[in-house]
Amino acid sequence: MKKLTLPTELPSERAFLVGVELPDEPRILSIEDSLNELSLLAQTAGLVVVGRTSQRLRRPNPKILLGSGKISEIRSLVHETVADIVLFDYELSPRHQRELEKYFGENVRVVDRTALILDIFALHANTHEGSLQVELAQYEYRLPRLTRAWTHLARQAGGGGGRAGSVGGVGLRGPGETQLEVDRRDIRRRIAHLRRQLDKVRAHRSRYRARRRRAEIPTVALVGYTNTGKSTLLNRIANSNVLVADKLFATLDPTTRRVELPKGRQVLFTDTVGFIQNLPTTLIAAFRATLEEIGDSDLLLHVVDITHPNAVAQAKAVRATLEEIEVTAIPMVTALNKTDLLTNPQATVDLVDEFERAVPISALTGDGILTLLTTIEHELYEAMSPLIVNLPYKEGRLINLIHEQGMIENIKHGQNAVIIKCRVPDRLMKQFIEYIN
Repeated sequence: MKKLTLPTELPSERAFLVGVELPDEPRILSIEDSLNELSLLAQTAGLVVVGRTSQRLRRPNPKILLGSGKISEIRSLVHETVADIVLFDYELSPRHQRELEKYFGENVRVVDRTALILDIFALHANTHEGSLQVELAQYEYRLPRLTRAWTHLARQAGGGGGRAGSVGGVGLRGPGETQLEVDRRDIRRRIAHLRRQLDKVRAHRSRYRARRRRAEIPTVALVGYTNTGKSTLLNRIANSNVLVADKLFATLDPTTRRVELPKGRQVLFTDTVGFIQNLPTTLIAAFRATLEEIGDSDLLLHVVDITHPNAVAQAKAVRATLEEIEVTAIPMVTALNKTDLLTNPQATVDLVDEFERAVPISALTGDGILTLLTTIEHELYEAMSPLIVNLPYKEGRLINLIHEQGMIENIKHGQNAVIIKCRVPDRLMKQFIEYIN
């Protein structure tokens, strides 16, 4: 008698994608391109995409979001494709989610884009800090959605093989085993605990950044759309081994490496989480401690995948996120990456003017890296602004800083302070704000 062999893991779940377009909601990507991106997100989460559709609405249906005819069509398509999940490229309100889950029935789950991104972040959170941030974002997302419809998530996550921790329970990987009918008070208590833990992380990061400032080592924060090659670039310039994968959000936790610039000066490069259009606000809030690394940097290095058909739109999405976290005043250099994949190099030249201080590069082959580092060095050390400051003698560190890194044009010694007319690197300007004469 032939012995039966059990499968080592359950088959991937099947997702049907639904796009929604409303006239009063500005879009960075077209609805078709946005669905393509959602498909990549679904694949990153381990889902198999079996179909898609979309609808343009004048206004959302207050009960089921879409029109009744369209939602009936989707139910038929979900049945035909044997889909397990209906994945909306839209953040569903708690009411829309409840009504749609009732409509599609117990065997089909309704998941929105935000929950999917949260699940992917949980999958890639490899440090204690990252896990805390994702767990906080997940609980804040779930709190207004606590109904029996979420009981499919009440399984053990993060180990044991099979689909434990898989997107079969979207949004599960962070909190682990959870009873989703738990009293709201208990979840709020957990949220408060996570915030206290993250405040400690934030304080630790703040002390670390203060030590870096005292050492006068400038910091460059790598920012960019997800999967543009930031980690590959960091590996290239720092000769390091940060995880690289052709996936959205392959790396999540920030990584800092020391790099020597062409003239021998030292600088710290920090790789931060990749951005994406409509990054969930719960994630932005939860990742405040990490995103402060961007706000406290001296220069932003914006990495753009110049081969992507939506490169300009992706850059706008990054800019929108930077505006949301209020760091647009920091100087920026743009690396137009993946030029080795271009069949027409002239395309890069034509797009250079679309970006700030753009340098075409290939992080994979090394082409353009020296030019990029030279541009960064110029912005950090040679791009200077005029300044007149009235510095108390007790601020000896700042006085020495001007002597060491600035250019003094005139200096007057008073009884309690020294008045210095000078030029200093742009990255140092914020240190003198309170003493500007």
